[in-house]
Amino acid sequence: MSKLLIQGGRALSGEVTVQGAKNSVLPILAATLLSGETVRVENCPRLRDVDAAIRILQSLGCRTMWQGDTLEVDAAELSQCTIPDALMREMRSSAIFFGAVLARCGEVEFSYPGGCELGPRPIDLHLAGLRQLGAEIEETGGTLRCRAKSLCGQTIPLRIASVGATENLMLAACGAEGVTTIVNAAREPEIVDLQNFLNACGGQVSGAGTSTVTVVGQRLLHGCTYRIMPDRIVAATYLCAVMSAGGETFLRGAREEDLAALTAVLREAGCTVRGDAAGIGCICTQRPRAVAPVCTAPYPGFPTDAQAILMAAMLRSRGATVFEENIFTNRYRHVDELVRMGADIRVFDRTAVVTGTPVLHGTAVCSTDLRGGAALCVAGLSAEGETVVSGIEHIERGYADIAADLRCLGAQIVKT
Repeated sequence: MSKLLIQGGRALSGEVTVQGAKNSVLPILAATLLSGETVRVENCPRLRDVDAAIRILQSLGCRTMWQGDTLEVDAAELSQCTIPDALMREMRSSAIFFGAVLARCGEVEFSYPGGCELGPRPIDLHLAGLRQLGAEIEETGGTLRCRAKSLCGQTIPLRIASVGATENLMLAACGAEGVTTIVNAAREPEIVDLQNFLNACGGQVSGAGTSTVTVVGQRLLHGCTYRIMPDRIVAATYLCAVMSAGGETFLRGAREEDLAALTAVLREAGCTVRGDAAGIGCICTQRPRAVAPVCTAPYPGFPTDAQAILMAAMLRSRGATVFEENIFTNRYRHVDELVRMGADIRVFDRTAVVTGTPVLHGTAVCSTDLRGGAALCVAGLSAEGETVVSGIEHIERGYADIAADLRCLGAQIVKT
């Protein structure tokens, strides 16, 4: 199995262009099913999760083709409405496909999705919303069958501002008659990107980025060329890498307006962060200071996907910082591996207390999930000696080439 070898203790310096957003491209690839024409998705990152999404599209009868960083999807000959169980198990975001297939075909069959083991992430909100639109859902032996002679627009209040449920219902509502209003919708920038894509294809969607999203359904969608937004969590990773190792870097294409909760913490810790239309620059010349408690929350709060990454950057801070994880129940799986490197972290249920230590030591560590794996890389950049990160198949679900990107920033890291 491949590993990442990191020689720590080198300050970073350089520039890298931030890849397209994983959490944006996956629902947009599902949305291509709503068009009967060819869609060109630019700035599409080559990730394990994108590969899995492509296999789902192909299993449904779509044709796909890469041209550089552009992925072409032709869904004109959609011939299947069953998503294979093996493909559903590969990633959590596979759930986003069933709303689009239902809207296009009037039926869909699938199993429960897989993905990183971060704790319970039920799809009950997705299913309840589809039922409100008029779908009939049966479950037999873990297989779910959704059918709808016709979908009818409704006002759908979400009990929790779920990103996946918001996106799935947006896609299903495109095939519903009349107007669908999603209340207490998630507000993430990736949902705005999905809205912009649907409208570029001829849809009529509004309100994304607020708590109320409106979809006017049964509009004929056509093909388009669309560029995926930059990945804010990849940008967060490289900003935290600078805070961990020290130095000065520029992230071309990164958007500070998507990262305000994180950049506020970096400034509090002593970094100089400047964002403009071209990207984000970050300078960190000394050990970071401890900061006020970091509590994960739905956007625009501090993102759960950046919690482990920021924690890794705070391991050598002066003082103690409290982290509170409010989204997932099992998002501290990286802690034991960081402790192997000499980190001082104590976990109490949903709370972790990080007391900074002057020195970290490189050692062999193993990634067990996507963002935890990225956190190990961030920690390795400031550790003395060599850090060997295994389990990097998890990291490759969300980072096109983390080693190459970090080398652009001056890190000594190779994949073997």
